[in-house]
Amino acid sequence: MTEEQRVSEVKNFVAGGCGGITTTLVGHPFDTIKVRLQTQSAQNPLYKGTWDCLSQTVKKEGIFALYKGMGAPLVGVAPIFAISFMGFGIGKKIQQSSPDEALGPAQLAAAGFLSGFMTTVIMAPGERIKCLLQVQQAATGPPKYSGPADVVKSLYREGGLRSIFKGSAATAARDAPASAAYFASYELIQRWLQGPDRQKLTVGTTLFAGGMAGVFNWVVAIPMDVCKNRLQAGK
Repeated sequence: MTEEQRVSEVKNFVAGGCGGITTTLVGHPFDTIKVRLQTQSAQNPLYKGTWDCLSQTVKKEGIFALYKGMGAPLVGVAPIFAISFMGFGIGKKIQQSSPDEALGPAQLAAAGFLSGFMTTVIMAPGERIKCLLQVQQAATGPPKYSGPADVVKSLYREGGLRSIFKGSAATAARDAPASAAYFASYELIQRWLQGPDRQKLTVGTTLFAGGMAGVFNWVVAIPMDVCKNRLQAGK
């Protein structure tokens, strides 16, 4: 690996970490609502829909209830996103015959798939902790866990590392194809907006490409995300 390539990997790592922290701070309240809706009983649901879940959560538990379980992903999100971006960079490099070669949609998706798979070792236990904290509700009695560290200790005491990493396969099955969709669509949308060299990208076009890539990511991820959250929120 050349010095320029090493610098590029470091940039991918730092950029991914900063992006991940921002994503968590902005998106966690929405994620809490999503997880509560996905894990509620189908026979006796607590919420009628998104707005009902939001209003009940804030009314009964306060606005900070939306940020339950944020500690685990906030700690893990920097290395997760950093590994994700770095993995995508590696995935592209192993398919390129030269650094300037533009990859096709299938190749970009393959690089994204590798990226999502690489993050599972950190993502899975973080998601397990997050889900258990998010589904704790004031209406159902005193909380079982006081925070992320308490979740880890309880899970390890009850089932060892296997319990902490419960849902790892489901996490990989969600994130690998979702990352393939995200990175491929992001790169292709940017090329469509500004050409393959992307020399004239603006903040607006970058935000648009990232936003649309996020949509494609979740279109692919949601079905397996429901299964993963129900699995990880259980004992």
